[in-house]
Amino acid sequence: MNLVAKILPYAQIILSVILVAAVLLQQSAAGLGGALGGSDSTSFHHTRRGFERFLFYLSLVCGILFALLALLSIIIKANS
Repeated sequence: MNLVAKILPYAQIILSVILVAAVLLQQSAAGLGGALGGSDSTSFHHTRRGFERFLFYLSLVCGILFALLALLSIIIKANS
């Protein structure tokens, strides 16, 4: 358990960098009108394909893993 406690912060840092990069590389489907409350009728339905789908799933998996590692970190600190 001591080894996990030593590796855990580094794993969280690596996951957070990957998560931030994956989120920032995704294309924004909302234009300026969508950001200000208007509607953009051209982007009614959008299917993710290729690299965009990979980035979406990568950010989803990294977010879940990051949350699980944070929970594990809390449990380890509570037991020590």
